[in-house]
Amino acid sequence: MNRPWLKFYDPDVPEHIDYPRMPVYRILDDTARMFPDRTASMFYGKKLSYRQLKAMSDSFAISLKKQGLKKGDRVALLLPNFPGFVIAYYGILKAGGVVVPLNPLYTAHELEFHFNDSGADTVVTIPMFGEKVAKLTHKTGLRKIIFSYIADFLPFPLNLIQKMRENSQVKRAKKEGKGEFSNMKDFLGETSSTFQPEEVNPNEMAILIYSGGTTGVAKGIMLSHYAVVANAHMIAAWGHLNENERMLAVLPFFHGYGMNVTMNAALLTGMSIVMLPKFSAREMARTIDKYKPTQTAVVPTILVALSAVKNIEKYDFTSLKAIWVGAAPLTQAIKENFERKTGGRAIEGYGLTEAVTAIMANPMNGKHKVGSIGLPFPDVDAKIVSLDGKKDLPPGEVGEIVLKTPTVMLGYYNKPEETKETIKDSWLFTGDIGYMDEDGYFYITDRKKDLIIVGGFNVFPREIDELIYRHPKVKEGITVGVPDEFKGEKIKVFIVLKEGVTATAEEFIEYFKKHLAPYKVPSEVEFRKELPKSAIGKILRRVLREEEIKKREK
Repeated sequence: MNRPWLKFYDPDVPEHIDYPRMPVYRILDDTARMFPDRTASMFYGKKLSYRQLKAMSDSFAISLKKQGLKKGDRVALLLPNFPGFVIAYYGILKAGGVVVPLNPLYTAHELEFHFNDSGADTVVTIPMFGEKVAKLTHKTGLRKIIFSYIADFLPFPLNLIQKMRENSQVKRAKKEGKGEFSNMKDFLGETSSTFQPEEVNPNEMAILIYSGGTTGVAKGIMLSHYAVVANAHMIAAWGHLNENERMLAVLPFFHGYGMNVTMNAALLTGMSIVMLPKFSAREMARTIDKYKPTQTAVVPTILVALSAVKNIEKYDFTSLKAIWVGAAPLTQAIKENFERKTGGRAIEGYGLTEAVTAIMANPMNGKHKVGSIGLPFPDVDAKIVSLDGKKDLPPGEVGEIVLKTPTVMLGYYNKPEETKETIKDSWLFTGDIGYMDEDGYFYITDRKKDLIIVGGFNVFPREIDELIYRHPKVKEGITVGVPDEFKGEKIKVFIVLKEGVTATAEEFIEYFKKHLAPYKVPSEVEFRKELPKSAIGKILRRVLREEEIKKREK
């Protein structure tokens, strides 16, 4: 097919990559052989080498097998970003298990669904979440809880109060739950001169990762070893990753974006990963200033939060060659405000968990088009099809973005019909609406499911979102379609104002009238102190829409 985007690749990015057909755990093991003494992880100053990470993941695998883990068994990870996540992740894979990464902040109700749906009988978590998890041993097939203590990976000891708190959390968990309770530290001393990781077919499932449920009920996405490895190679090539660089990992590893961009691709290339267990704008700014990472990956709301940090200009961001931005649209106003205040370079990209994660981006060094999600990665074909899926569309016409990539998922777990609706004739239908320009740069106008139809007219929320962020009083905002008995739907916007400013709904409606056709002008404006967000900071349009539907049903 015609691939106009190839001529805009950075000179050293290949058009094709020969992806090794190997298990995911080889990413760590192969790099440990090449760079055994190089720093693999940095956690509040505590360093672990590639040799150490490999040895600990080997030990964890041996211990899991001694506990009875069999090939294909699911093991859930309920962990923040710290070395324990990496060790458990690779150890599970070496033992032949399937990693089920979950958001530690899920409620007990949400976790009950995920444990039951995935079939996980083992979970690795930290004491803070122990009681919540232990209660679920009575409602799910969960039988083994392995506690990993963050303190075991810190360069300084916890104070007495913190130790007592963790011990009491574990005691309460044991009292509430049933089954086996273990300390991950006890798993890391196991050695065997004959240990070999479990042999797996690269086409077998490595990761069972759940969609965020931002457009409905969460679905289990089955990712093969081959897809995860191939995607890590794509990211490494596009981002020019190498062993002389540092990756700042602030996006959670339990999300596909954080997992493959800031963990797997970084480990594949011998980078050092600077880990933060949770996002704090000031803490992130301090970490960049102190540890000088060369690349990081974020979502737009992180850039908004960094831009709002008082005296952000005093922190040195010059070490960062690239700040990759994805998972939600990057508006021009967010990009310009962040770059003006920090000097950092925000580069927009695009991905979806059904293709592991990142699948397109603007070139790191080449032509960067503001508002574009960039160019397809090596070996990724992309096109625009009509919204009914019946015909391919030429450059400039709006339709659904569809992809053909070696990183496509195996399918949705236990959902064959939904899999068939998403993968057709080997093309992945993304559900994202957009267009391609003459140069092969792609643009997203909206999610297919977010399209608002006002009196028969199509309205793309992103167009209004862009306007919201251009307003000088706005910190954050989002556009939602809500039911209307006359027009079918009407438009409502939710706005978080910058600290210390005031505004009225009428003021914003007048602002929209100046810049939009009448049918696109929002009918309602609601001010809030904060907006609902996903684990990685993506504003949840669906949650706001559901709130509005419930209000109108009363």
